[in-house]
Amino acid sequence: MNRIVPLILAVALFMEQMDSTVIATALPAIAADLNVGPITLKLALTSYMVALAMFIPISGWMADRFGAKKIFRIAILVFVIGSICCAFSGNLLQFVISRFLQGMGGAMMTPVGRLVLLRTTPRSELVSAMALLTIPALIGPLTGPPIGGFITTYFSWHWIFLINVPVGVLGIWLSTIFLPEVETTNPPAIDWWGFFLTSVTAAGTVFGLSVIGLPALPPAMGISATAVGIAAAIAYVIHARNHPAPILNLRLFQNDAFRAASNSGTLFRVSTGAIPFLMPLMLQLGFGLNPFQSGLITFAGALGALIVKFVARRVFAATGFKVTLIVSGIAGAILTGANGFFTPETPHVFIVAFLLMSGFARSFFFTGSNALSYSDISDEQASQATSIASVLQQISLALGVAFAAFILEASSMISGTHLQLADFHLAFFLVAGLSLLSVFPLLRLDPMTGSEVSGHRRNRIQPEAGE
Repeated sequence: MNRIVPLILAVALFMEQMDSTVIATALPAIAADLNVGPITLKLALTSYMVALAMFIPISGWMADRFGAKKIFRIAILVFVIGSICCAFSGNLLQFVISRFLQGMGGAMMTPVGRLVLLRTTPRSELVSAMALLTIPALIGPLTGPPIGGFITTYFSWHWIFLINVPVGVLGIWLSTIFLPEVETTNPPAIDWWGFFLTSVTAAGTVFGLSVIGLPALPPAMGISATAVGIAAAIAYVIHARNHPAPILNLRLFQNDAFRAASNSGTLFRVSTGAIPFLMPLMLQLGFGLNPFQSGLITFAGALGALIVKFVARRVFAATGFKVTLIVSGIAGAILTGANGFFTPETPHVFIVAFLLMSGFARSFFFTGSNALSYSDISDEQASQATSIASVLQQISLALGVAFAAFILEASSMISGTHLQLADFHLAFFLVAGLSLLSVFPLLRLDPMTGSEVSGHRRNRIQPEAGE
């Protein structure tokens, strides 16, 4: 297997993951500097994810039309420009707009990178390629919390976004030299009406659910935006059934593997999106730790995820997708709920151990879910599949932040006090319950589904070249 391609593509994932973990650790400091509450600053987190969900649907079409390599490099450049704008933002509005610009670049980077990988990798090697793709990307979450916490504590939060500049320049240079040219196709004319409806769906639902309960905005605004988003989603379903080439081809959900992986992955990612928002806030506001101390603890989850990538192929070959995903889904929910029992008196080593195991479970789930999604997808459907999968991922992550923030807001409002440790505990318990629901779409899945990708039917695991 050509290892250089997934490693280069992982530069994009590295920047995105590093960025998301850095901002989560620095959230209280940024909020204080911009004179807003830490929960209000969730708008900066969700604006990035809204941009991703809005522009991901056209990423596959642009890659097919103009070439995946070219779009990939442009996307990195846009992301870097957005990062620079974040560093120089002086108020909440500027910061939210800058994050949206970052999201526009991110909307092209990851799905186009996956598309290149799908079209240059045999299906039998897809699990290994996906693992390689995410190993350097997991270095972002691994190094993000301690580095972001250190910079925020001892320097200024503005500098954390400038980390993306040298990484982005390296990514553009490496992709120019080593990334293969993926043959362009002649896709049908872009579905502009579908693009409008999917954009309204993403923006309306995520923004609406994010602002419900914010003191600065009337609840009617959030409810109205959410209702508009749901109406747009219904309208798109009707539109997609009658359009010959919809921007998101919902017919892919007729595929059992794709449907099960998408439904379970969406539910699981809602809880996953909540954890990077809740944990740094609990450690800093509930435990009284500084950003650097918080970052040294939260990086453990990424370390657990990194370990999985070295054993994922053999585990999936031994047990298959269904068993591994169900076990890791249940384990992930239990470990998420365990966060609700942590107190300032809990030994840090104990917290780190649980976060390590939690990252281990989540990484197994996501590696398997991603590979299962594409296990029965043809090359002709690859761009559509990556677009749909990426849209669902970003919307679910954004909804996770909105869901967690809503719980904190509602709990503190009912108690009539500022955020207390009990509010975070309640949020973790409810998020864990939601995470457990991700197992149900997998129960009816055939145990041998995706066996061509997992290798579960083989009597023994063939060693990879170079092992």
